[in-house]
Amino acid sequence: MDLKRCAWLSDDPLYVDYHDNVWGRPVYDPIELFEKLCLDGQQAGLSWITILKKQHNYQVLFANFDPKIIATFDDEKVEQLLLNPGIVRNRLKVNSIIRNAKAYLAFVESGNDFSTFLWDFVGGQPKVNHFRSMSDVPAQTPESEAMSKALKKLGFNFVGPTICYAFMQAVGMVSDHTTDCFRYGK
Repeated sequence: MDLKRCAWLSDDPLYVDYHDNVWGRPVYDPIELFEKLCLDGQQAGLSWITILKKQHNYQVLFANFDPKIIATFDDEKVEQLLLNPGIVRNRLKVNSIIRNAKAYLAFVESGNDFSTFLWDFVGGQPKVNHFRSMSDVPAQTPESEAMSKALKKLGFNFVGPTICYAFMQAVGMVSDHTTDCFRYGK
């Protein structure tokens, strides 16, 4: 028997695994949240499967998203990264990960917890939506707009409200599996 899945999904096995085992599951680890936020920013203007296929390369090239290491990347390192076809070779996007690492470090070095900060936008608990079809799912919400504004104020970029909403879906802050999907409510 074939399982019913969200309509946005293709039949690519990597995408199916992502949908079934990653998308919408709550993430609380601050470094994993940082990574996912950066990767969602890399998606801007592209399909998620493009980034998903390059995720391992990003992890290798960006030191497993260790902000302390990324923050030391200089112009020479950026030029090296831009030569690597394993990532999206867009200068603004590469520089955004470095900029976001610096913003992340400034935030946590001030005594703040990145996970708590992000989860506070949904009251600390996953919000389960009850959308029947993908056409019901919004591109952004008041919560993602507030998150975007707060992150930008901290110095992050590639964190517009649509990117923030995709991030919130990915890390389980909101569960947008449609009601006909086997993952709905789980």
